[in-house]
Amino acid sequence: METFNNNEHPHRRYNPLTDEWILVSPHRSKRPWQGQNESVSANTLPEYDPECYLCAGNKRSNGVQNENYSDTYVFENDFAALLQEEVRDETPQSDLFQFKPERGINKVICFSPKHNLTLPEMEVEAIQKIIETWKTEYIELGSKDFINYVQIFENKGSVMGCSNPHPHGQIWAQSSLPTQVEKTQKNLKDYYAKHQRSLLKDYIEEELKRKERVVSENEHFVVLVPFWATWPYETLIVSKRHFGNITQMTQAEILAFAEIVKIITVKYDNLFQTSFPYSSGIHQTPTDNKEHPEWHFHMHFYPPLLRSATVKKFMVGYEMMAEAQRDVSPEKSVAILRGLPDVHYKA
Repeated sequence: METFNNNEHPHRRYNPLTDEWILVSPHRSKRPWQGQNESVSANTLPEYDPECYLCAGNKRSNGVQNENYSDTYVFENDFAALLQEEVRDETPQSDLFQFKPERGINKVICFSPKHNLTLPEMEVEAIQKIIETWKTEYIELGSKDFINYVQIFENKGSVMGCSNPHPHGQIWAQSSLPTQVEKTQKNLKDYYAKHQRSLLKDYIEEELKRKERVVSENEHFVVLVPFWATWPYETLIVSKRHFGNITQMTQAEILAFAEIVKIITVKYDNLFQTSFPYSSGIHQTPTDNKEHPEWHFHMHFYPPLLRSATVKKFMVGYEMMAEAQRDVSPEKSVAILRGLPDVHYKA
């Protein structure tokens, strides 16, 4: 019988945040690729695009004119998925047919007036301003009595469904806990009840001892490929200090967070020397006016690229019908990311 090797033999790994398993099949990374190649845009974007509805001073599709903003700019989404109006529902419910009205607010955050400037090419000070904007919006939206969760996220790149290349993110604030957040909260709460400690605090302390999956760290944050990562180059940013949300960051932590966000996004761009697509999002305490000592601030990055700038990982077949699966081991992914420069390839 062979001795187990996590870079050679199929195995399953447990995700304690979602209480789910993932199948890892590292031997499959050796197979030849004959699947779809994604097109890579060779166009060089201008600093200002008169046709872009997110550029400073331009009119959006609803006729509203953007401010001539100089750093970040926030407005309510013109095509919101959620509406603020309260509605009454008197429809009879049953075990098999349940629904309820959902209220919320959707906002767009332009990161910069420069149409061609993504996070990895921004100065750290500019990323700090974005973080301060996230903080302001979290406070403002979370203070509303019908908002119980504020989801901050970014979809970068057309392959991730982003319809406009202008650097921007979104905030969806709503009355219910979204499904993934609710799963995470349950598991964080169960762990805290059992150990009286933060699950992610214990996790990153063990990861920092092992050094197997750590991409980079500074005084206040660590970025790593989580043990249970699903996407080929998935990473997780976790605060070293246990706190629940962005309002509890010190100024030193805001700077450190900006630095670590720049480091990982630069490494992503450097990986295939392309503007690397991803979906990223912050998970933090709900805004339901309850105590949440179980929550520990963290940020996910889910990039889809697999072998090159044109080869994308698809979640299909087994992944949709059974459970998540990946071919390259997290340990191989982190070795590749860790070895990449922290300076952008265009610099």
